Amino acid sequence: MRTVRETSAGGLVVDGWGGPPERLCAALIGRTDRRGRLLWSLPKGHIEQGETAEQTAMREVEEETGIQGTVLAPLGSIDYWFVTEGRRVHKTVHHYLLRFLGGELSDEDIEVTEVAWVPLSELHSRLAYADERKLAELASQIIAEMPRPAGMPLTTDTPRTTAIPTLPKEPDAG
Repeated sequence: MRTVRETSAGGLVVDGWGGPPERLCAALIGRTDRRGRLLWSLPKGHIEQGETAEQTAMREVEEETGIQGTVLAPLGSIDYWFVTEGRRVHKTVHHYLLRFLGGELSDEDIEVTEVAWVPLSELHSRLAYADERKLAELASQIIAEMPRPAGMPLTTDTPRTTAIPTLPKEPDAG
């Protein structure tokens, strides 16, 4: 079986900067797996020729969620293997922490079933994959250590958490 390498990038885009920590939320994507389960994860996609990993992360977040963001910090990389179409794929995904700039949630990307704003405090229970849960924990640590200028306005007038549906916990696919 032929082995190929693929490299992707994505990120955790966060809104609610400048407000209390409970107002911080992240845009996640939900994809339906082969068994019909909705699995929540971070948006990501292939790095296009001429793009940096950071540019890909911003583009993929926008394509998969409708949200524009700017990279604040690297979160790390996830490395894994899978088999598809008669080939073994070794995939590396570079993840970044992004700050919300604008846009509205949209699940128009054909690869995405749902999108949602999820409070940072709920990421551990929502994210389907253990490696992504670790990145979310790191993002929370980075955010807690970031200086916040006095008077930095929230990007929204109301907390996004009021619009998030309560979802059943998915089994760990991780």
